[in-house]
Amino acid sequence: MRSDIIFGQLPPASRLRMEELRTRYGVSVPTLREALSRLASEGLAVAEDQRGFAVAPISEANLRELAALRMLIELHALERSFQVGDVEWSSRVVAAHHKLSRIEQRMIAGDPCDRIEWKRYDSGFHHALIMGCGSAELLAVHGSVFDRYLRYQMVYLTFRGQIAADEHQALLEAALERDVARGKEVLVRHIEGGVEHALRAHAAQRA
Repeated sequence: MRSDIIFGQLPPASRLRMEELRTRYGVSVPTLREALSRLASEGLAVAEDQRGFAVAPISEANLRELAALRMLIELHALERSFQVGDVEWSSRVVAAHHKLSRIEQRMIAGDPCDRIEWKRYDSGFHHALIMGCGSAELLAVHGSVFDRYLRYQMVYLTFRGQIAADEHQALLEAALERDVARGKEVLVRHIEGGVEHALRAHAAQRA
């Protein structure tokens, strides 16, 4: 259910009816209530007075807040990874970028691609960049914020094309060169650019 909320199969603000969920996931009502309470604590669902639960709604203000939180946490984790990441870490970064780059180049060329697969590779690359930070707690906090941020990306689902691909390449190069200042500069530009592009695209869709 968590994955279905993040990746948009359960749309924002939609009611989460117990019978439908029980049929969909094949679990008991007590198990569903426990899962929904946990999702509510993560900000992915909301409890409605006497009406059960619904998927958390979305808003521009919340997206900007999550983007700012993501940036704060990810910049710190990125710096730590660049400073202490080992050879295994850099190898994972290269491998994650290779997967992402291949699907991005196909999308730039106009090939129809699985957008969920693209976002999984995108998320995988950004996670790989910070996996060398050496702090499980920092990664857990980042993961919680990133998943809520990712939900917005799946709703708006826009691709900035070559600009985004170039920024990912620049992040890879900064990681391999252990260039903290360059990595931070590119990451800030990447997140801010992604937010503004998504909001413009969403506004155009609603016009």
